[in-house]
Amino acid sequence: MNDDLILRVIFFRSPAGRESVRDWLKELDKDDRKTIGEDIKLVQFRWPLGLPLVRKMEANLWEVWSNLSGGRIARVFFTLRNGEMALLHGYVKKSQKTPARDLETAQRRRDLWLNEQSI
Repeated sequence: MNDDLILRVIFFRSPAGRESVRDWLKELDKDDRKTIGEDIKLVQFRWPLGLPLVRKMEANLWEVWSNLSGGRIARVFFTLRNGEMALLHGYVKKSQKTPARDLETAQRRRDLWLNEQSI
């Protein structure tokens, strides 16, 4: 099975050592975690993908779209480098448009992770 692996998934870790996407996932119920995990795994094994599962937001920033129970929609932002898919930020959508605060959080973490990796 590992022969088909295209991307290795990791959680972005803040300078303080916090893995916010992991913490966010732990707050969700089991079915939601399973759905999001399956969607991320699909990206991991079938990259590159586009809509309806993955949307490119800007340079080096994508989001995975997960349809949860009750018509809710989750998003997980990620970036890529050297075969690694770094999960940067996750949230459950409450409006049609991506909230600026969530996008800015993902952008900041992307920049930190990419800069850290290039040292």
